[in-house]
Amino acid sequence: MKGFGSDKPAILDLITSRSNQQRIQIIQAYKSLYGKDLIDDLKYELTGKFERLIVGLMRPPAYFDAKEIKDALDGAGTDEKCLVEILASRDNQQIHALVEAYKDAYGRDLESDVVTDTSGHFKKMLIVLLQGTREEDDIVSDELVAQDAKELFEAGEAKWGTDEAQFIYILGSRSRTHLQLVFDEYEKIAGKRIEESIKGELSGDFEKLMLAIVKCIRSIRDYFATRLYKSMKGLGTADNTLIRIMVSRSEIDMMDIRESFRTQYEKSLYSMIKNDTSGEYKKALLNLCGGDDDAAGDYFPEAAQVAFQKWELSATTAARMELKGTIYPAADFSADNDGKALRKAMKGFGTDEGAIIDILTKRSNSQRQEIKQAFKSHFGRDLMADLKSELSGTLSKLILGLMMTPAQFDAKQINKAIAEIRAIDEAYQEAFHKSLEDAISSDTSGHFKRILISLASANRDESGEDFEKAVEDAKVIASVLEVSDSGSDDSTSLETRFMTILCTRSYPHLRRVFQEFIKQTNHDVEHTIKKEMKGDVKDAFVAIVRSVKNKSSFFAERLYKAMKGAGTDEQTLTRILISRSEIDLFNIRQEFKEEYEKSLHHCLESETSGDYRKALLAICAGDD
Repeated sequence: MKGFGSDKPAILDLITSRSNQQRIQIIQAYKSLYGKDLIDDLKYELTGKFERLIVGLMRPPAYFDAKEIKDALDGAGTDEKCLVEILASRDNQQIHALVEAYKDAYGRDLESDVVTDTSGHFKKMLIVLLQGTREEDDIVSDELVAQDAKELFEAGEAKWGTDEAQFIYILGSRSRTHLQLVFDEYEKIAGKRIEESIKGELSGDFEKLMLAIVKCIRSIRDYFATRLYKSMKGLGTADNTLIRIMVSRSEIDMMDIRESFRTQYEKSLYSMIKNDTSGEYKKALLNLCGGDDDAAGDYFPEAAQVAFQKWELSATTAARMELKGTIYPAADFSADNDGKALRKAMKGFGTDEGAIIDILTKRSNSQRQEIKQAFKSHFGRDLMADLKSELSGTLSKLILGLMMTPAQFDAKQINKAIAEIRAIDEAYQEAFHKSLEDAISSDTSGHFKRILISLASANRDESGEDFEKAVEDAKVIASVLEVSDSGSDDSTSLETRFMTILCTRSYPHLRRVFQEFIKQTNHDVEHTIKKEMKGDVKDAFVAIVRSVKNKSSFFAERLYKAMKGAGTDEQTLTRILISRSEIDLFNIRQEFKEEYEKSLHHCLESETSGDYRKALLAICAGDD
């Protein structure tokens, strides 16, 4: 750090290759040699995220946690996610050390500051955690396990309202070993995982805190792996979270977290950090990570076990999921009155877009068809033509889409997609004097065409699973994807059967097929398709698999990608919100919030504008 500029690589190499205890000794030696505070000098020489990371490494763990908590409580608003992460994941000894360090560093009582900055049941649970009095013995009473599971059930699912105090007491005081057994017993009593009950019974920051505690009780390494993944997923990087976890876990369980990350997300933590960060900051994080788990190759047997469990959960969830739309038939409906109101909104100078939106986004599709007929009867006019004349841009496309029957709307979307493909083909022909289909391998092009034709034929079976057939179907898929050799069938016959399986088997049956595929190959079918296939064929089969696994999650991802990055894909937004509004848009909203930690309403509000935004938000029908 002496002289003009600073040698950042030397700083990061030295500091990230020493233990925290050795860094404390370096601080003391630096003071003795130069009479200067090393942390102050580092703050002066370094900037931004790199400075925050390096300075964080120089603090003892308890003081690092204290600084993170202080930052979370200071300023306008409170960083609840930071409070949740630290207080839900630390053991009694770490909590006591944190409280003492906070008092020493800032001359303040941590509990008092938390009380001032938080409220409600969230505050009560944080105070319980700050006591650091969780039971620590491994001796478990079967009777107490059964009693706690029963009391949790009776405090939530079994009564009107929720007894939050019971959740706070049991989840805040019982030992980890005891609670793991309580969660298993609870699932037997309630018929669902405790996480599902918490989501249904609690809300807001209190819900997030309780879910974090459950996750940490089940597996602390899985909890941090998920936190790291979400910090780098999507647009931008949550650097404070990334720094906090990499610093605080680097000498505790980073190898375990890496293994969990690779298992859950089929990519290494190292590779994700490498792709999401840059400069000296990236080099320091990679040093803390300590190694690339992708370097050993793609085969990762633990990932197959996790994938199998996800398919089990998919089957269970699908069997009991109640699909909910966001648009329902309006009560006290009068097609005549709505027709007159719409005519008034479009008559004369200017158009009352707000009135049109309010009416048409609050009627079911069948009611809109009645309005069209009433409009024609009263005024001798075509409502669709009038709307098209009075509205423009994305709002016009959205409102006209709502006025079509579901079948008409889907047909219009497919026709539009085919027209776009034809336009691309014509442009390619003009530029290069040969057809696009000829330029692409005829085999790939042919397969994609056959997939679309098969899906368009609507020949998907709607019965349940057939176990024996599922075993055979899994063998065919394994052979086509080249992860096993089924024997005698020629490749053309196998490919045809493969396509038939994915395009015509029922969803329950396919879930069983994909589980059998894992048993036979130790690979997940989605991951294998992504690896072995390419282009439109890969995209089509991945879309089928994702829909089978969780259709609501599939559409949530499509909506997220439509708004992610520069620009917004209004066509996709319009298509999904219209087509799913009376089927499962409420479920899609829930999946969106769960996956991306922000509401669909919030994203629509941020990424769209004007009357188009107003109409989309009306269809979304709520902010989660």
